[in-house]
Amino acid sequence: MTVTQTRPPDLWAHPRVLLRGAVRVFGPERIGLWCIGLLAGRVPPDAPDEPALTWLGGRHAEQLLATRGADLGDQAYWPRVWAARGLLHEWAPAAAPVVVAALDDPAWRVREMAAKVVRRFELGEAGDRLALLVADDVPRVRAAAARAIGDVGEAEHADALYEGADDPDDEVRRAARLALSSMRRRLDRDL
Repeated sequence: MTVTQTRPPDLWAHPRVLLRGAVRVFGPERIGLWCIGLLAGRVPPDAPDEPALTWLGGRHAEQLLATRGADLGDQAYWPRVWAARGLLHEWAPAAAPVVVAALDDPAWRVREMAAKVVRRFELGEAGDRLALLVADDVPRVRAAAARAIGDVGEAEHADALYEGADDPDDEVRRAARLALSSMRRRLDRDL
């Protein structure tokens, strides 16, 4: 039996539950490297020597692969989203540069999830890219970037948050204002 023939017992389970199951079956190092490869685009979603994509995307992954096959077309970003989310729950230190690079992904869902991972694992090297994302076309990305800057940004990133504090979207404004407050406390200085 190849690895991809092994699938989670409950495709409707919460993503965190699916990932915990994958870690039990394949081990944390293998899952971390797989997520890195998927996020970087080096591993195809249907790689025969890798776990089934359903370990990350559950029922959605099963349906996507069943209807589209290996060529996911305009849905090709989903494996990268799921890989970033996988790293959110099962961190691999080698993932840091790949996660930071994912902040430039053409798919907004990938950028948003990468910003969440940056925030959770305090990847300070992402500060400059996050500052640019506060002006992203997608409000959810702008809000995620602002929140992450609050936790990892430096004083030079405050201008992006001030711009976000005047954003037309309520959630972005709220995120930017909270991030400024958090940043002031964390850096112990006026911005």
